[in-house]
Amino acid sequence: MLAPAAGEWSTTVKAGPLNFEIGVPTALRLATSPWFSPRLDGHSLDTRFGTVRFAWKPAGEMLEMTCAPCSAEVSALGSQPIKVERLVATVRRDGNVLSGALEATPQSTDTTRLQGHWEGKLTPKNLQLSANVQDAPIARWYAVLVPTLPELQRARIGGTLALHGQLVLPEATFSVLPAISQFTVEGLGTEAMLDARTSCGPSARLANDSWLARAVIAAEDQRFFTHTGYDLTEILASIDNNQKPGQVRRGGSTLTQQLTKLLVTGSDRTAERKLREMLYAVEMEQTLGKARILQLYLDNAPWGGNICGAEAAARRYFKRSARTLEPAQAVWLAAMLHKPQAVLEQWRRDGQIDAERTKWVAEGIRGISRNQREAMLKGVAAAKFSAPPATP
Repeated sequence: MLAPAAGEWSTTVKAGPLNFEIGVPTALRLATSPWFSPRLDGHSLDTRFGTVRFAWKPAGEMLEMTCAPCSAEVSALGSQPIKVERLVATVRRDGNVLSGALEATPQSTDTTRLQGHWEGKLTPKNLQLSANVQDAPIARWYAVLVPTLPELQRARIGGTLALHGQLVLPEATFSVLPAISQFTVEGLGTEAMLDARTSCGPSARLANDSWLARAVIAAEDQRFFTHTGYDLTEILASIDNNQKPGQVRRGGSTLTQQLTKLLVTGSDRTAERKLREMLYAVEMEQTLGKARILQLYLDNAPWGGNICGAEAAARRYFKRSARTLEPAQAVWLAAMLHKPQAVLEQWRRDGQIDAERTKWVAEGIRGISRNQREAMLKGVAAAKFSAPPATP
């Protein structure tokens, strides 16, 4: 009865020592039929998201599914899955249309919750899901997604977030569209960084309009002066890009988030670290301002070969101060930042770095005259710099 039809989405299930191939759409129609759903009451099913437990709710004639804990991989948030301690969904089916409610809560309390609704369209080849989570305080999202985050004990988080998402199974491709309003953070103490000193050597003390500052913004965060610590456009592009096979990973971090990574959170690729990073980045924007954030980033950024800070990098690679770098030299240094050690090794091996990237960085520089741009692009195209020897 559950054997897949020709071309139908199928999966293998185990029953003791035996394996069976079943048609997933057929199985879902059976499981959500009003005469069969009550038989699932009290049963559970192991899935790649977690163990799902079923309960039949006769009053509403609906099937309730509880996944606790429930996790899913979101490549833009790191290599480790993001986890919800308890996710409850109800489901009804009308023909090939499924619908129901969603609720996510921590295990420890039922007073902090995220709620929404979902619907899905079942076809022979896939299940197309759409979900909307209601507007809720951002503090509540943090309490549900990362309830053990130490910063939640002292951070005062303002603002609201609503979320629309789509998921297609079995391909597991998805998209999200968040709506964030008035996100603020206080209480993390980032104002102390106003007087922070770098361990990378003397500060470059670069102005926002220096060649290196302009080039770094072009390379790492072209909307630096307009975002509030995070860039939704880049985050969503990262989520989309990282789902495509064969695509180079695309990061969605702003300069402010990268500074947070350097000074506070470290670089572990986990959802918890990314969410911590967001809190600090938002507060830094409020306590430090753009000029100080940019200066701190330039003074702490890694440039390969155990070198950090713009001044140390400029003197090591070009034997001059960061403030006196030629435009092509500034572009060269900025182009190294996405993977500094690998680029330095390429430079030593080939006598060059990625010409396409340096051109892209140069073309992204803003706030210069037409004559300056033409001269810079010519200089970048002709640039050949000798790599410093490896230090013993």
